[in-house]
Amino acid sequence: MSSRALLLVNRHARQGQKGLLEAIQYLKTLGFDLIEEFTEDPKHVAEVIFRYQYQVDLVIIGGGDGTLNAAVDALIDTQLPLGILPLGTANDLVKTLGIPNSLSKACKIIAYGNLRRIDLGWVNGKHFFNVASMGLSVKITQRLTKEVKRRWGIFAYAATALQVIWEARPFTAEIVSNGESVRVKTVQIAVGNGRYYGGGMAVAHDATIDDQRLDLYSLEIKHWLHIIPIFPAIREGRHIHWQSVRSLQGKEIEVHTHKPRPINTDGEITTYTPAHFRVIPKAIAVLVYPLNTSG
Repeated sequence: MSSRALLLVNRHARQGQKGLLEAIQYLKTLGFDLIEEFTEDPKHVAEVIFRYQYQVDLVIIGGGDGTLNAAVDALIDTQLPLGILPLGTANDLVKTLGIPNSLSKACKIIAYGNLRRIDLGWVNGKHFFNVASMGLSVKITQRLTKEVKRRWGIFAYAATALQVIWEARPFTAEIVSNGESVRVKTVQIAVGNGRYYGGGMAVAHDATIDDQRLDLYSLEIKHWLHIIPIFPAIREGRHIHWQSVRSLQGKEIEVHTHKPRPINTDGEITTYTPAHFRVIPKAIAVLVYPLNTSG
């Protein structure tokens, strides 16, 4: 991999300072000529990438899923390869790609790894790596503040979920895919491009980020208490086999609701229903383990 790289770090990432100086030194030891940029607002990430696009051959993002999502449009436009330093709370994309949370190992992957072209999800003009969802997950996102994530780390997701589960109220939606339409009463609809989201939950046990498909599940329970026994299965992506969970796959999916409902993409609320989802095959290149062949 070329030695000219833009290192873009989110100062507010949970591990944004811890170990970062060592990682920078390690990257330099591995031969990288770095342009170092730090941001406190993910909205500036794309702007910085565009500014340096002709001076570098690689973009290294230090942050979590939100920072990576903020970079995605610029990565598509510039077609610069992506290296990842896992500095966020959940690091769901990192888990999907099989990249370790160890910064030293992540640096070695950036230096010696293989480029893997991955798919992206798209909804209403917004790209996403992991999952776009509506319903229960939106309430979790609204409660999951930066302070809570910084204090509790990965456990913040489970704790916040437990707080909002009892408030879950079903909503009616129409799902259109593969030429068929179905009307559902659900508390959660999730559409996945990758495998992991929400702090390590799996959208489907066999989902990969380069399978050129979207995986949808709809959580169609009658009472909030029914969610609790499903949670362990969600961690493994096996919930799609439960009777109260509808699942389907497709390259394009539409979701319509009576009133506009907010949609969470990679942990940020970015759009509303009606929603048109599609997969963008092999959209960008990411550095991964040389021997990594699984999602």
